[in-house]
Amino acid sequence: MSQSVDRALSILPLLARGPAGLEQVARELDVHKSTALRLLRTLHGHGLVYRQPDQRYRLGARLFALAQEAVENLDVRAVARPRLMELNAACGHTVHLAVRQEDEVVYVDKVESRYPVRMYSRVGRPVAITVAAVAKVLLADLPEPERRALAERLDYPRHTARSTKDAAAYLAELARVREQGWATDLGGHEETINCVAAPVRGADGRAVAALSVSAPGAVAGAEELIRLVPLVRRTAEAVGAEYSGRDPGTGTRTTSPTGERH
Repeated sequence: MSQSVDRALSILPLLARGPAGLEQVARELDVHKSTALRLLRTLHGHGLVYRQPDQRYRLGARLFALAQEAVENLDVRAVARPRLMELNAACGHTVHLAVRQEDEVVYVDKVESRYPVRMYSRVGRPVAITVAAVAKVLLADLPEPERRALAERLDYPRHTARSTKDAAAYLAELARVREQGWATDLGGHEETINCVAAPVRGADGRAVAALSVSAPGAVAGAEELIRLVPLVRRTAEAVGAEYSGRDPGTGTRTTSPTGERH
């Protein structure tokens, strides 16, 4: 029975590459055509594959419906929470999780620093989108036309002397973030606060959230926080792996579905 299940499931990634006929499926699975037909009929009966008029098979609508339902019922905050706690325990600094909501980026979780100096940030509050590291990570992931359009309609308040000046400067920063895979806010919102962030990627390789570590300069300077980037990225990758239902350590996509590099 387990062999039959394994063979049936092997058909799905085959058909994800495009429609295939009975002979091709049997050849790919290295089974007799009668066995392949039995497996295809079972999958067809559950709506997971569909037989076209030309007798080739493709993935069925039920499979896409199940995938969409699973995504809608996933809570990235619930998935990330244990990892946020682990990261906080490892470094001692404030850890945030943020998501994009249209033209805003909002904190959805926070683990407080173990140090007496606390940050004012609150869950549910939008971040300073033109300077926050979590915002840079999420906006850098957007397709170039959408990224440019959003950058050009934002305001650029001068929180500090290090704040992003204008749309051109922001787009240049987002390009750097997209290339390196992580972002910083080194006194851009508050002179005394530094932050590093990395993307949490879903099954399609796109950023579904951003994870960050922040600390006052009196507790950890910019160089010390930047040394935490590998740990922050590993944590974000682990959250993304669990969120996507893939094994940790299999790696994340380095390109988006459109071929742009992340």
